Amino acid sequence: MEIVIPLYERFTALDAVGPYQVLRHLPEARVRFLGPEAGTIMCDDLVLGLLAEGRWEDCGSPDVIVVPGGIGSRAHLADERLLGWLRGAHETSAWTTSVCTGSLLLAAAGILEGLEATTHWLAMDRLADLGARPSRQRVVEQGKIITAAGVSSGIDMALRLAERAAGTEAAQAVQLAIEYDPQPPFDAGSPDRAPAAVVELVRRAQQAEERTVANPA
Repeated sequence: MEIVIPLYERFTALDAVGPYQVLRHLPEARVRFLGPEAGTIMCDDLVLGLLAEGRWEDCGSPDVIVVPGGIGSRAHLADERLLGWLRGAHETSAWTTSVCTGSLLLAAAGILEGLEATTHWLAMDRLADLGARPSRQRVVEQGKIITAAGVSSGIDMALRLAERAAGTEAAQAVQLAIEYDPQPPFDAGSPDRAPAAVVELVRRAQQAEERTVANPA
């Protein structure tokens, strides 16, 4: 099973590494990080990077696609090179998936047209603008397409994909192997439950980051 995680500048690290940590345990799975070119691709804080072993085009027919999100996803919504690769790879994939704003890229490629999908809570309106039907579910399945909400939900999505690919017992074994047993110290992981002041704080921080990316010093 060939699994490709396409990287681009300013992706969110956990969007890629969370699913990687789950999916690499699947029988006969090969997980590949690919980018616009081979080399280190920096994540959204431009401090941490992942090594892309080759270009997106080096694998045109992966079994599984996992598109990470990140502040850099906005810059690729009209990137026909990446969008064209996604469309072509999706035609033959067994599963096409995304985490966080990675679904915006799938939508921009036309893959989510008219389908229910999810993304980070701050990007729901943009997802609708791109032709999908936004859902507040943590993981949304539409046939072979699976989208996950913000960042940490990529682990949930990958475990669901592991179940579909290798069976419930195998997925449970992976969950136990990585000791994925969430017990967060705060009930603030959703804008529906987080204090209003915290929601506003995150919203302002996101807007500031978007302005920085759009207008670098």
